[in-house]
Amino acid sequence: MKTVLTLPPAQLAPLARGYAAAVAAKRRWTIGGIALLAVLSLLSGWIGQVDPVKFWSGLPRFASYFYDIVPRLRLETFFADIAEWFWNFDGWLALLWDTLLIAYVGTLFGAIAGFFLCFLASANVTRSASVRFGARRTLEFCRTVPEIVFALMFVYAFGFGPMPGVLAIAIHTAGALGKQFSEVVENVDMQPVEGMTATGASYVETIRFGVVPQILSNFVSYTLLRFEINVRGATVLGFVGAGGIGKELISSIRQFYYADVSAILLIVIGTVFLIDWLTELLRHRLLSLNEAGR
Repeated sequence: MKTVLTLPPAQLAPLARGYAAAVAAKRRWTIGGIALLAVLSLLSGWIGQVDPVKFWSGLPRFASYFYDIVPRLRLETFFADIAEWFWNFDGWLALLWDTLLIAYVGTLFGAIAGFFLCFLASANVTRSASVRFGARRTLEFCRTVPEIVFALMFVYAFGFGPMPGVLAIAIHTAGALGKQFSEVVENVDMQPVEGMTATGASYVETIRFGVVPQILSNFVSYTLLRFEINVRGATVLGFVGAGGIGKELISSIRQFYYADVSAILLIVIGTVFLIDWLTELLRHRLLSLNEAGR
């Protein structure tokens, strides 16, 4: 049976006072940080002309808009009302399928580009500072310019249709995933890499057999997450003529076809929820396999 040693009160008192002083100092820093954050938030709102009065006065109108766009469904004619509400369901599904394809192809091309650039941007596998600088600045440019700006440029160059949407999503995805991929690469175990380098393996062989097996599941997980984001982004890109259901949605909004707006929104929201749920299950499965493999 182990005995717990206790110090005499004369020795415990200074330690207790030191502990209490450390706790009090940490509490003061926490309270001061919260107060500073609150002051900076209020100051930012004031400089940015965020008007709380205008917000609260407009909030009921915002809620009433959604109330107005949903048609009134009567119990005695419920199914007929639903059929009338979703009168163009097949056409909207076809446009939604175009949106999904735009998001899928754009995500695929962007992930491939980000995959190759991420190794050049990682300090632990690329020793050349100039190569890393060029790769990182390229990725920054791709993810800094908003997708809708790229889409407007490509619509001007190639005309309306899915191509501008695919290109815009691919470029932005390459920048976003390339950054995330490079951070994963910089946290890999370097022992396999150093071992292969010592045996005379080339740069490509070192990446292929020393790095990729460690990070592949994380790459797939990030790509699936980005696909979810791109489905929503592809819908918005349709507002500027980049194809998909977004073009039909903005047309209905401009022509005040409120019932069509709510029907399209429900279809898009339901689809995004389904995609989020499926990709989340797949991501968790991949991450659990990755943890089991370690």
